[in-house]
Amino acid sequence: MELPLEYFIKLRNLIYERTGISYEENKIYYIKKRLQQRMDAGGFERVEDYIRHLKIFDPKGREFQELMNLLTVNETYFFREFSQLQVFAESCLEEITREKLDAGSRTIKVFCAGCSTGEEPYTLGIILREMLDGFSAWRVLIKAVDIDENVLKVARRGVYDRRSVKDVPQAYLKEYFTAPSAEEYAISQNIKDMVAFEHLNLMDRKALRYEEDYDFVFCRNVLIYFDDVSRKQVVDKFYGMLRRGGFIFLGHAESLSRISTAFRIRRLNEQIVYQR
Repeated sequence: MELPLEYFIKLRNLIYERTGISYEENKIYYIKKRLQQRMDAGGFERVEDYIRHLKIFDPKGREFQELMNLLTVNETYFFREFSQLQVFAESCLEEITREKLDAGSRTIKVFCAGCSTGEEPYTLGIILREMLDGFSAWRVLIKAVDIDENVLKVARRGVYDRRSVKDVPQAYLKEYFTAPSAEEYAISQNIKDMVAFEHLNLMDRKALRYEEDYDFVFCRNVLIYFDDVSRKQVVDKFYGMLRRGGFIFLGHAESLSRISTAFRIRRLNEQIVYQR
């Protein structure tokens, strides 16, 4: 199959309009391979016919969603970028819980964007159970979202291979996982019950409008797929979701400095975090 630049640009623009995800021209081969899979599945011979189908004959966006399921990258594992998680657990969480207790509140709310197959929100659940004194007296809400419906199915199942748990401390592996088989690790039910997974497009105008009073937003290695305009729109939404004093965590290679000046920059144990 050939993918002329003209049609690559049309498809890229359609994806950008609907999701905010931006693909440069050096991604044409990456797009082509996955586009071919969807065209074969639908019996399309010409790229222009497939694009026309997405625009006109896919009113519920089902085929568009199948394409996005193939295009989104889902590289993750438990306790990824541990130094950030350590700052979350030992500094930010302590600060938030102290403020909560002073105000007579025992609710912690966490939003996890681009949650992929669930390793990150489940990791946060483990950390919260370990770090919150008198955990049973706390109300913990973790909302995890992703645009890829396929990875959400994996996340809800909560069963992982050896690679996904390679960085899990041995004590946590024994405490919070069972082994259905020699090569599988299933997250315990008490952690699964802490996380609500939801299919969500961060660029949907209606998305997140009712979300508020979050203490933490995790959006690690997600903004790299957006252009500057889309990044600002997403970050502005996150700002509105966070309560005053709440924290947002980005990936190690990401920064808010060129996106928004609304957040206070904090350096905690050599890690950069952003606080409303």
